[in-house]
Amino acid sequence: MKLIFAILATAALMTATDPQSKKTAPPPAKVIKPLEIPKEAVETEPGTFRYTDSEGKKWIYRKTPFGVARMEDSPAPAAAAAAKPADAAEGVKAIEDGDTVRFERPGPFGVYKWSKKKSELDETERAALERSRAAAKTK
Repeated sequence: MKLIFAILATAALMTATDPQSKKTAPPPAKVIKPLEIPKEAVETEPGTFRYTDSEGKKWIYRKTPFGVARMEDSPAPAAAAAAKPADAAEGVKAIEDGDTVRFERPGPFGVYKWSKKKSELDETERAALERSRAAAKTK
């Protein structure tokens, strides 16, 4: 009985402490206005709009499931457009084994290996085979 009374008295004393000081209201949160597509924007594809602002910057607006997204329209670098695409057969090692050819190519998770008949080779595999033959002749 004394134990229960002691617990109740302690609980009453803990709740009877000084009331909290007046809380000041937090400053109002900034209201962010959702992005809208300008009326002057021209639709180039369904859901994609192009717009040039008063400063001369070009923008692309896209409708997404989450609202409107805006990104700056920048042309593709001239160097990237002028550069030739990388040779797909680069780095592929071809080993002739009778009527079949074994291929090995390094990848991010180790070496990829496959083999095909000479009659079933595609363009990339033929180029790799020719490259390995040329390398063998020079040695």
